Amino acid sequence: MPVPSTAPTLVVLAAGLARRYGGCKPLAPVGPSGDAVIDLVASDALDAGFGRIVLVLHPETGPAIRYHVRRCWPAEVPIDFAVQRVPLGTTHATLAARDLVDPSAPFAIANADDVYGSAAMGSLVTQLTGTPEEHALVGFEVRNTVVSDDPVTRGVCEVDARGFLRSLDERKQVARTDGGERFTVGDGRQPTSVPGDSLVSVNLWGFQPGMWDELAKAMAESGLDEETALGAGPLAGGHPEVLLPVVVGDMVADGRGLPVRVLATDARCIGVTHPDDLPVARAELARQVAWGTRDDRPWRSLRP
Repeated sequence: MPVPSTAPTLVVLAAGLARRYGGCKPLAPVGPSGDAVIDLVASDALDAGFGRIVLVLHPETGPAIRYHVRRCWPAEVPIDFAVQRVPLGTTHATLAARDLVDPSAPFAIANADDVYGSAAMGSLVTQLTGTPEEHALVGFEVRNTVVSDDPVTRGVCEVDARGFLRSLDERKQVARTDGGERFTVGDGRQPTSVPGDSLVSVNLWGFQPGMWDELAKAMAESGLDEETALGAGPLAGGHPEVLLPVVVGDMVADGRGLPVRVLATDARCIGVTHPDDLPVARAELARQVAWGTRDDRPWRSLRP
């Protein structure tokens, strides 16, 4: 059962199988002391004011993550685990945590392979607790989300004059060019490039409680369900997915639900998508420690 709290819960999506990376990305050692990505995500979240962490795991990689959490996280971390048995997308993964989140309270979603930083997460906590009539998305400049020259997927945001999300276009094969001043988009659609300061989604969302029904509706309308997918077994091309950015984009386009406030930030989001990203991510996080914008070890908020 969810534990009521005045601070929002952060649901961390850690059920991806990371075929491109070739390992368990949430456990990639990126911190100055060998800290895993997921250590920094959770530590930054608690420093920012989140009250609890819910990790959504897959049966294949979940045992290793649970073991790491038991051994490496302070006992005081308020943590629950949910399971996504079949990879049916980030909407499905989020719904796996529904029974562990206070149904009357706001909540947030984050990836388990992106270090967003406590400042970006703090802006989300402030927005969620102070403006209950809006959902929220932290919008990063695309040049601050790509750590190497390998292509990534990013949701390009169109924001109206009031700061609300107008549309979200999920673009694939986004790669750095011109020193980060522009980024090419190689998915065969227009436009074929975007400026480096374009705001993009890296799946750091804040939702009010009514979003649960929107997610459940989208999942039901997709025709996908866990039991059918389990019965089908592994598919050569992978299972179809219901993606969270697409669901939110459709909701906004249709004018349903609460508006989505885009919280623009110039912070860096350090992610691990490809094996070559790991040394670059380590170097960037080490620089943050040297600059004084990050502690040299996690769990600052839990220290005496």
